[in-house]
Amino acid sequence: MTVKSEVLLLDYGAGNVRSAARALERAGMTVRVSGDPADVPHAPALVVPGQGHFRQVMEAFDRHGFHGPVMDAAQGGVPLLGICVGMQMLLSGSEEAPGTPGLGLIPGTVRRFEVAPGQKVPQMGWNSLDKVGDSPLLRDLACPAYAYFVHSYYVPLDVEVDAGALTEYGVPFWSALSQANLHAAQFHPEKSGAVGLAILTRFRRYVLEGGAA
Repeated sequence: MTVKSEVLLLDYGAGNVRSAARALERAGMTVRVSGDPADVPHAPALVVPGQGHFRQVMEAFDRHGFHGPVMDAAQGGVPLLGICVGMQMLLSGSEEAPGTPGLGLIPGTVRRFEVAPGQKVPQMGWNSLDKVGDSPLLRDLACPAYAYFVHSYYVPLDVEVDAGALTEYGVPFWSALSQANLHAAQFHPEKSGAVGLAILTRFRRYVLEGGAA
């Protein structure tokens, strides 16, 4: 009997944990949901969801005691998947909350979309993903693929990552990224149908299982 890859899904009050857990399970992972930072050092992989205002999300994350343990795990090479604001948290900070530091695992600042004719902020709806480099999240995925977005802030292209996906909404931005053991998606995999499931399955297959079928 094959043991499913396990992930620790962090529950700190600022993410849609239930729908994320269901999506990860559909992609073949065993999901342990925890609000206890003492579980982090023992986790084989971490999933960091995030939903809401950057400052409130970071404050909730810190208040629950996750900051130090997650930093230690990420810097120690533990695979990590950030979803939505969980992707933005990996950076140094965000224009949404000047003076509120992110985790700083990837240098750079999250920017706000500009309101323009024909372009509403936030971006809400389906948009295309185009691969750049060989991110495990998109390996062998036919692109352009379409995912579901709800966001007003984005990771700009001047943020240096190993590989990822680009999406355009007035400006091109990183809609997914891989940087060493860090992986993230700005879109909602749990709302992105077959493409979202395919991306989470690739996280399991290529990141957690090292390429196993």
